[in-house]
Amino acid sequence: MSNIYCFKLLIPDSSCPNILSSFILTWQSQSECEEFRSLVSRVRLMKSSCSAVVRGESAVPSECSSETIDSSNSTPTRNGPVGNVPNAKDGVECLDQHKMTKVCDKLIDVFLVDKPTPTDWRRLIAFSKEWDSIRPHFFRRCQDRAASEDDPGMQHKLLRLGRKLKEIDEDVQRHNEFLEVLRGAAPSELGEIISRRRKDFTKEFFVHLHTVTESYYDDPTEQDALAKLGNSCLAAVQAYDAATENIEALDAAELKFQDIINSPNLDAACRKIDSLAEKNQLDSALVLMITKAWSAAKESNMMKDEVKDILYHLYVTASGNLQRLVPTEIRILKHLLTIEDPEEKLSALKDAFTPGEELQGQDVDCLYTTPEKLHAWMKTVLDAYHFSREGTLIKEARDLMNSQVIVKLEELKHLVEKNFM
Repeated sequence: MSNIYCFKLLIPDSSCPNILSSFILTWQSQSECEEFRSLVSRVRLMKSSCSAVVRGESAVPSECSSETIDSSNSTPTRNGPVGNVPNAKDGVECLDQHKMTKVCDKLIDVFLVDKPTPTDWRRLIAFSKEWDSIRPHFFRRCQDRAASEDDPGMQHKLLRLGRKLKEIDEDVQRHNEFLEVLRGAAPSELGEIISRRRKDFTKEFFVHLHTVTESYYDDPTEQDALAKLGNSCLAAVQAYDAATENIEALDAAELKFQDIINSPNLDAACRKIDSLAEKNQLDSALVLMITKAWSAAKESNMMKDEVKDILYHLYVTASGNLQRLVPTEIRILKHLLTIEDPEEKLSALKDAFTPGEELQGQDVDCLYTTPEKLHAWMKTVLDAYHFSREGTLIKEARDLMNSQVIVKLEELKHLVEKNFM
């Protein structure tokens, strides 16, 4: 089963200024989390035992030769330090290829036996401080072992391992490069970056950012800075998407409104509105635009009464069609919640559950549903309220999300359960 990540933008907690106060990362199951921890432990154990090979330090694993390579002349010396090595990259270049091959072989063996998921690989690469040094040797070693392998099955596994890990590694490098761009930008430049590179702010990038932030467990200052950067990016991307969506919706609504206004007569205009409703293309933005046009005309002394009447008819037609797009159960619920008398409410429930022809007029709608469907909608709204998941509801159902309505909804739910289920 694949892992599912849930990100939530939170208010930073001063008592816990770290990644936990900024991001929430949830595993699909506890077993998958334990599997990853086990894999990390094995890789860490293997890497720590060969740390001298990677970093050029004096510690040498028991499996490896106890010799180290002096950086000046590459001559083996016993039990001595590596010498003055400017950085890890220079140190690796001075190492004996045989020892680096052992490191790569151990990694290959771990990956072939444990079969980590792509998500595990991404996390391991992000957490590793030595991967940049190991990378070229690892992929070359996969090719060499595959070329010398007699077993076609093992040869395929080695080539596939190298290919898959290389794809993941390239993704991680791309995310790292983008992260460096964000870290080097001023807060005021974030909006410009999002407008140019919105496609790079993917779910995978935010997962990577979370993992990188986790990897700084030994540096709270850097971890907190990355967590704040992640929060800023999430908030800015959400604001950008909302603004873009609103602009696109208004542009589309304006085009539809102009098409309706340009109709040869009122009947043709109303038919266009009906057609949009049938295609589920009659949205609240268009209805709002028609409403504003009629409202402005109604208050104007410079507009003919004929124009006012036309806009009023368009408003009534659009509003009626938009109302009919609301699920039947939500419309029934809203009506039932306005009834205070228990007997009248019970009678209205019986009417709602009595099958018949549905009639939708200008003033009165005759609708019906089943107890199971109505109960399912009530349960959905109540669950969303109690677990703060109002974002999962359709817009029309969110109107029911206040404490007074919830109390009435609970009573109505019990009434349906007692008398109709």
